[in-house]
Amino acid sequence: MDRIKVVIEKFKLFLAGSKVELKKVTWPTPKQTLASTSVVIIVVLIVSTFLGIVDFGLTKIVRLVLG
Repeated sequence: MDRIKVVIEKFKLFLAGSKVELKKVTWPTPKQTLASTSVVIIVVLIVSTFLGIVDFGLTKIVRLVLG
């Protein structure tokens, strides 16, 4: 029973510390969030297209070599 009380106290301290730290966070504005999300989506599309082309090319080369 004492162990449960210790765990509960530690959890309360964790929550209190988390609350203090969250007050220090500088949250992005909706405009910043939209801009960052757009950049991520564009980069993902570019990288996935590049990897798709490389994969296609390597597949063709392997099929050509192996017959």
